[in-house]
Amino acid sequence: MARIVMGIGTSHSPLLTLEGSRWEERAADDYRNRRLNLSDGRWVSYDQLAAEVKNRYASVSTSEQFVAKAKLCQSALDRMAANLAEAAPDVVVIIGDDQNELFSSSNMPAVSIFYGHEVAMHPRKINGASPSWLPTVAKGYAMDDAHVFPGAPEFSLDLIKGLIERNIDVGAAAKVDDPHNAGFGHAYGFVVRRLFAGKAIPIVPVLLNTYYPPNVPTPARCYDIGRNLRSAIEGSSADLRVAIVASGGLSHFVVDEQLDRQVVGALVKGDGEALRSLPICALNAGSSEIRNWIVLAAAIENMKNRWFEYQPLVRTPAGTGIGVGFGVWS
Repeated sequence: MARIVMGIGTSHSPLLTLEGSRWEERAADDYRNRRLNLSDGRWVSYDQLAAEVKNRYASVSTSEQFVAKAKLCQSALDRMAANLAEAAPDVVVIIGDDQNELFSSSNMPAVSIFYGHEVAMHPRKINGASPSWLPTVAKGYAMDDAHVFPGAPEFSLDLIKGLIERNIDVGAAAKVDDPHNAGFGHAYGFVVRRLFAGKAIPIVPVLLNTYYPPNVPTPARCYDIGRNLRSAIEGSSADLRVAIVASGGLSHFVVDEQLDRQVVGALVKGDGEALRSLPICALNAGSSEIRNWIVLAAAIENMKNRWFEYQPLVRTPAGTGIGVGFGVWS
């Protein structure tokens, strides 16, 4: 029987692929943003946000703070990679969200599992108009080329069949026809590139539609999916050590520390009801990736949290940026 030996949650922000001295390059894009999500469901421009908060975050959005925060984040990622190596999983199930990388508006399943032999990455298109930070970030996401990582087709099929038997209707994908046209994205490439330490560990991509209405699963449904995912894993006859990773989040592109700490508290305590009842209006745009953590929490609800690191990474005086989280369960 397959058994879950570790749970991991990690943010995958572009900031985590850049040196702190370069965070200002990413921050520059925020000033032009006309559609920023707030946790009360509103959407505002950067100028509207700055007027509302009166630039109260100026003291924490400095180059010195960026360098210090980057060091803390990289230390947490190093610790997480070491924990993963110690656990020595045979396969890693990665719960992520697709952002027009493999899927598009022509077909966007609420949840899908890839069961192909090869997980092919979708290279980011870079030209003279691209942001200065994009080439470095693309490399950190394994999206600088059509990299191919090993899948786990037999085990993935076990999970698909197991979820269907447990009344979770799940989409299924078996191949990437042309990675330069469509392939896997940053939610998966970041985990492999940053945490696997060069090891070729087979992966099972679970693609959850967090971003794109109208078929975005509710927080409660995400929890149900996670519980049934655990049952499907444990119901597989494969003799495998399995690690499960949630990739993405927490709040962005405006940092909401109150929301983040509410989520982190529930994750650490194993408070499923708190996660199930998170307000949907707070889970838009980047903050929608909190759903990936909800699936993880349900899949590992019988595990203990070993450690958790949270950092609010505020990039601008108006408070844009991301709340990043790093946690390990066993």
